[in-house]
Amino acid sequence: MPDMARKDALRAATRAARARLSPDEWARQDAERTRCALAAVGELPVGTAAVYVSLPGEPDTHALIDGLVARGWTVLIPRLRRQPDWGRFTRWADLTPGWREILQPPDPRLGAEALAEAELILLPCLAVGRDGSRLGTGGGWYDRALLHRRPDALMVALARADEVEDTVPTLAHDIPVHGYVTEHGWVLC
Repeated sequence: MPDMARKDALRAATRAARARLSPDEWARQDAERTRCALAAVGELPVGTAAVYVSLPGEPDTHALIDGLVARGWTVLIPRLRRQPDWGRFTRWADLTPGWREILQPPDPRLGAEALAEAELILLPCLAVGRDGSRLGTGGGWYDRALLHRRPDALMVALARADEVEDTVPTLAHDIPVHGYVTEHGWVLC
């Protein structure tokens, strides 16, 4: 099966598995994943983190963002457009719905190059490989955004433990991650 078809099949299987999770199981996994992520981040020097704002049915980032801010981190949030853009997280009340109702920060727009400020980038995924391969949602936004990262930025995908494979199908433009965090812990590849 060609890589694109394998990616599409894995995306469909992951979305179906996520849809079967109960709200209680999502909440349990999200709390554990957040605890693991914040424990690992606590070992890093405080700086700037780029973090997506999650939707229902994705690993939750709300408590993670709150935890980063409480620890003194500056948080960049995507402003979803065709071309990558970022804004600073100040507080939840300042965010407004953007594309697909995903919350985004108000102006000023910081542009794609703002990602170079981030020492830590926490990325969404539908599956992640122990080898650093990452399966996104299929739009390529993060692959375009990551072109603007600083060379030493630590890139970590947020996933469920059931979404970790030895490897996931990739295409030439897919950028690998350095690790992932699940409800079982923080792992560097």
